[in-house]
Amino acid sequence: MVKYRTVVVNRVMSKGKSHVSVMLNGESVKMMVDTGADISIISRDQWRKIGEPPLRPPSVKAKTASGNTLCVIGEFCAQLTLKQQTENCVVRVTEEQLMLLGADMMDVFGLWDVPLASVRNSVCVATQSMESIRKEFEGLFSHDLGHCKKAKVRMELKEDAVPVFRPKRPVSSAMRPAIAEELDRLEKVRKANGSIRICGEYSTRLNNALQHHQYPFPLPEEIFSTLANSSMFSQIDLTDAFLQVEVEQECRELLTVNTHRGLYAYNRLPPGVKVAPGAFQQLMETMLAGLKDVAVYLNDIVIGGADEHTHLMNLRAVLAKLREYGFKIRPEKCNFMQKQIKYLGHILDCEGQRPDPSKIEAIVNMPTPKNPSEVRSFLGAINYYEKFVPQMRNLRYPLDDLLKKDGHWQWSPECQQAFETFKRILSSDLLLTYYDPRKPNIVAADASSVGIGATISHKMSNGTIKIIQHASCALTKTEMGYSQPDREGLALIYAVTKFHRMIFGRRFTLQTDLPPLLRIFASRMRIPVYTANRLQRWALTLLMYDFKIEYVSTEKFGNADVLSRLIANHQKPDPEYVIASVETERDVRAVIGSITQIMPLTFGEVLRETNKDPLLREVRDFVLHGWTKKKVEKLELRI
Repeated sequence: MVKYRTVVVNRVMSKGKSHVSVMLNGESVKMMVDTGADISIISRDQWRKIGEPPLRPPSVKAKTASGNTLCVIGEFCAQLTLKQQTENCVVRVTEEQLMLLGADMMDVFGLWDVPLASVRNSVCVATQSMESIRKEFEGLFSHDLGHCKKAKVRMELKEDAVPVFRPKRPVSSAMRPAIAEELDRLEKVRKANGSIRICGEYSTRLNNALQHHQYPFPLPEEIFSTLANSSMFSQIDLTDAFLQVEVEQECRELLTVNTHRGLYAYNRLPPGVKVAPGAFQQLMETMLAGLKDVAVYLNDIVIGGADEHTHLMNLRAVLAKLREYGFKIRPEKCNFMQKQIKYLGHILDCEGQRPDPSKIEAIVNMPTPKNPSEVRSFLGAINYYEKFVPQMRNLRYPLDDLLKKDGHWQWSPECQQAFETFKRILSSDLLLTYYDPRKPNIVAADASSVGIGATISHKMSNGTIKIIQHASCALTKTEMGYSQPDREGLALIYAVTKFHRMIFGRRFTLQTDLPPLLRIFASRMRIPVYTANRLQRWALTLLMYDFKIEYVSTEKFGNADVLSRLIANHQKPDPEYVIASVETERDVRAVIGSITQIMPLTFGEVLRETNKDPLLREVRDFVLHGWTKKKVEKLELRI
């Protein structure tokens, strides 16, 4: 049963209250500062104006100061910019015409000791600047798909390449209308919202037959040196970037996909094609050549500036180039006029660059083992890292006694010292390194019954493994109910989403300790048609990455296993992972909706008729709220 936290929301009059203009998901919004409100709220009308970001069920029950219930219809994760600072926040939506910046945001932005007048003034300046830029480049900020007018991508086959014809994949009768609709949409090149996706399995044959696009990617040091003298930053993310670029006419037949309606060929560059990252990087660098304080890594453009005036000049120069070339950007995927940003494992601000503390956050927050099972996982991690740090073996001796059959569980000071030493070594330069696109990447992911653990590492020239970043997150109640193969598949999706910027467009090794996933996710094999729908979707997501997947036995998988089991209770999924999950669930709902529309009996009809039947209503209540002996006896009597 879901537990709610009850919060208070004042029904305030605007007279005498302070208002601030903030950027909410890239849109300028005016909110009333109300320190008496526990949460921040926007109206349903405003929610629609900012693009209707996906809502999840509310985690709180709201009451007004007078004790009356305030209906919260949902909540969503959002990027909120206030006083040139951007944070990921939870915003609630209500039917009431309320626009409140509550105590939760005051905490996040540290505003309790800041005069509200100064907040209003600084925010208004930044907001007005961005509003003028948005008006100047209004056609650039769009949900439509852009069309690059300055360049096309060419693909070269290897000399020994042999054409292969693949039969179309089986499609159920119920799904055919939905697929046909998506094919029609792709022909018109419009951007869908919540539709199914047509994916070509280019990893099975085409990528092996293509020549590599030999274009060097920028090193982190090169990016950081470009932005070295900056004190203000903006990040622009070109959504569906590859699809905004055409493919040369003579190369389009290589991108042919076989459907139940016949053969289709992509005119635009689809994700998953081996040459796409290198060709796109070359196009971006050509477009932005000569601009100051600008760096680009694939579809992620970072603009700097020594001060606000210089930064706005640089930003306008970049936007002008994007408009000239025909690209489109989605504002909700961008951050503008920030004092500090996170990029490739570093924090960039006016003081320069420094390591991002979140790289080792999963290690620092790792709780002490509480039972023999967690101790075994901890010892497995010691065994794994012993290959690279021989002194690791010395940490296990105080813990071995805890696992003896006649041993009494007692977490001694010696055990705690070994545990703290282990965390200190994992967080030190002895095992950590910085990201270098020239070195091989290894991504490992594992799932337990409570959480997900993942690492990204470099294999060094001497054969040792050094960690770039640790990551973990707790499973939701729904995810805890997944089968083990589904949880392991979810772990892989979490890992590639978390480390996307470091692995996209680069060849890497993906490690799992569940052998069946090799058959489903192997990049050179077709996705088996009998695979469960959820794993099918995840396999299609992985098609855009260039990787080989390998099995590692559970006994040798201690690096990811310990992160998945020793998880702080408060840990939540990363914003990137949440967004990816929302997009996946949106696709699922769209597919289900398409299917049910053509079925003789719909879910809505079942729900309506169930509500009419007294007995079925009681069964529904028992399922939702639990069974008691009294209720069971009552039901048996009625039956």
